Amino acid sequence: MNTTNFLAGVPEVLSAEDIAVTARHLASLQLPDGQIPWFKGGHCDPWNHVEVAMALTISGYQEQAREAYRWLARTQLSDGSWFNYYLGSSVKSARLDTNVCAYVATGTYHYLLATGDIDFAREMWPCVERAIEFVLRWQMPDGTIRWSLDAAGRPETYALLTGSSSIFHSLRCAIALGERLDRRRLSWEWSAGRLGHAVAHHPGAFAPKNEFAMDWYYPIFSGALGGEGGEARIADGWDRHVMAEYGVRCVSTNDWVTAAETAECVLALDGLGLTTRALELFSLTSRHRREDGAYWTGIAYPDHVTFPDQETTSYTGAAVLLAADALTSSSPASGLFRHGELPAPLDLAEPGCPIR
Repeated sequence: MNTTNFLAGVPEVLSAEDIAVTARHLASLQLPDGQIPWFKGGHCDPWNHVEVAMALTISGYQEQAREAYRWLARTQLSDGSWFNYYLGSSVKSARLDTNVCAYVATGTYHYLLATGDIDFAREMWPCVERAIEFVLRWQMPDGTIRWSLDAAGRPETYALLTGSSSIFHSLRCAIALGERLDRRRLSWEWSAGRLGHAVAHHPGAFAPKNEFAMDWYYPIFSGALGGEGGEARIADGWDRHVMAEYGVRCVSTNDWVTAAETAECVLALDGLGLTTRALELFSLTSRHRREDGAYWTGIAYPDHVTFPDQETTSYTGAAVLLAADALTSSSPASGLFRHGELPAPLDLAEPGCPIR
């Protein structure tokens, strides 16, 4: 059942009808239990599942979005986590990724902003609270968060910049959600302050993954780094990570452009107020669009071939819709990745840190 479609389109790039077709495609992928796989017959991971739920929320499919969040609540493990990949009712990968587990907070707060449905936010609060408590068990003395536990439950020894950046944003969403529900968690604010400081000021605390575009823009996308520091980071990595006239390379060492990374980078640019550049980059996602509203995951150049071969992914279409919302300020949740809808974070340096 369709309800409120907030998205009206991005002039000269994506029409209202284009958006409706993509939203309909995303809704068609949802399984009867609420799970949203990457593509028909494909696996599902909770992070991308949430991203699609956010796109459904703002494009006229609020009922389907609620069912997506309820699937998370039903499948959450007793410690507050989720497995990394599901294939229908089976588990495809038993790894527990902290970033994947935290993202339910972002999605739930996004739903509240978009719809004003405080009752549904209350319904989801226990699930969000358990997830955040699970994630924060793995915060390390330097403020970073271990990226995962393997299938045997052994924690990895290191943190990832992209994952910790996303967790920082999810923590801020969880804090904001708690405030709206009169469930303030001061310990979360302290944890977010430590994590945000590490992301913004101590890149050496994370495993080196500089070749990945997400490590370039996620500190900005997450709100940990903004202003002049954010603009300097964009300028420093632009030529390395962006192919002129094509979009954002997933990995700087290959001319393989992905529409999801391109759309997320648009959100990072929009968050910095670099609107013209964001619009120019957003227009390049049209190269990945199909007539049925799906988006090719990636295109490899100079041969202009899809990679993975003929693959479209739900999270790619979802990222495009979220970027369209931000660029047009269409929905009440459109400012979430500009971070104006979130309380100002603390900046907490660890003892002995020279940057205080």
